[in-house]
Amino acid sequence: MEEVNALKKTVANLREPGGCPWDQEQTHQSLTICLVEECSELLEAIDNLDFELMREELGDLLLQVVMHARLAEEEGHFKFEDVARDIDAKLIRRHPHVFGEGIHLESSGEVLVEWEKIKASEKEGRQPEGVFKNLPPKLPALLHALETYKRIQKKVLPAEGIIDQATAKKTAEELTEEHAGKMLFDIVSACREAGIDPEAAIRRHSGHVQREIEARVEGVS
Repeated sequence: MEEVNALKKTVANLREPGGCPWDQEQTHQSLTICLVEECSELLEAIDNLDFELMREELGDLLLQVVMHARLAEEEGHFKFEDVARDIDAKLIRRHPHVFGEGIHLESSGEVLVEWEKIKASEKEGRQPEGVFKNLPPKLPALLHALETYKRIQKKVLPAEGIIDQATAKKTAEELTEEHAGKMLFDIVSACREAGIDPEAAIRRHSGHVQREIEARVEGVS
């Protein structure tokens, strides 16, 4: 905790009069590109299992958290301590099998089911959301497609004729990470040859899938 307080003090000094002109000019919006870049660099370190670089990139990512918390504190919204307290409380609340009594879960699958139940109960009384409305809007297109498919599976949404889940399951039986990487790289290369933006293509198709399924769900309700 001493090290975290030292980092907070350093960031405060950068922001205060006499500090760094660049840091003083920053806003939540101007820092978003930094956040995306730091996440990307951390992902690369994780993919390579480069622990020295991972340590550095985790620090860069932590800086983004501290910086945004400092900006919010200056604006009178919340402090870093509030952020830490909220996530700590959420972890405890969503792990009753660890921090509570009378609940015993054997597998990660059971944990995820319980997590979703608790998450749903926390949202009771809020305005209902569409089946895809709370997916993070700024996800890279490939990750957004993955999250869309996960949502379809979790909620058992009516996707017949929109996506071929049977083919997906059959393909998955013998699929390896190496083969999947090659297939994805090949299709990206083909897109390049055809003059197609693969990011835009999968983003637009994911949007089409979402709209088609939401129309079905709304038609049933």
